[in-house]
Amino acid sequence: MIAGDSAIQRLREMLAASRRGVVFTGAGISTESGIPDFRSPGGIWSKYRPIEFGEFMASEQARRAYWRRKFATHDAVAKARPNRGHLAVAELVKQGKVAAVITQNIDGLHQASGVPTDRVIELHGNTTYAHCLDCAKAYDLDPIRDAFLADETLPVCAACGGTVKTATISFGQAMPEAEMERAREETLGCDLFLAVGSSLVVYPAAGFPALAKDGGAGLVIINREPTGLDALADLVINAEIGPILGAALNLPG
Repeated sequence: MIAGDSAIQRLREMLAASRRGVVFTGAGISTESGIPDFRSPGGIWSKYRPIEFGEFMASEQARRAYWRRKFATHDAVAKARPNRGHLAVAELVKQGKVAAVITQNIDGLHQASGVPTDRVIELHGNTTYAHCLDCAKAYDLDPIRDAFLADETLPVCAACGGTVKTATISFGQAMPEAEMERAREETLGCDLFLAVGSSLVVYPAAGFPALAKDGGAGLVIINREPTGLDALADLVINAEIGPILGAALNLPG
């Protein structure tokens, strides 16, 4: 691991040499925008037990518990704004240095920072809107929230009568095949892979850095804490994401 200014200079050099990079982001980049980490001690899952997909589908009681948990944590995501790290990633995409942003996050902050939607691959979906599980019709959350908070009315699809859920991947729900395949293709095609703000413990998504390395790409890991894949990386920086990426790109603080 390189520290301080030497690490930032090395990162600048690797970015300058790259022609087709991929950025892979986890919760760490969004905690800097005030969104609580789901998994860490004191995180959302320590306060609210996640509702598994099978439970959600089988029981109205479970669906009501799901929406209660969603709206108890909704404001933190709704009020969050992209931070310096998100803006740096968007700048790398704008410069043509990064072809795709693969994210484990569900907050939509990459799109809000200016990354085109078609460049963002959301492995765990998106919690900023809902959709029908049968016909995929999208729904704004505000009317769902108003109706649910009034009398716990469960949302039903107006188009087909199907079950409506946030557009996220729950425990027990299959990973999205198209997104996983596209993420794999982008990973195999990249010459530089930046893993940013991820503990790299949640599989299969955490397998992408090793896949990139096996394909000959350079590997950079930026995370506040060490990860289990640090030994594979060409550069490891244990620090806040926004200040490191912002400094590497000379973005205002």
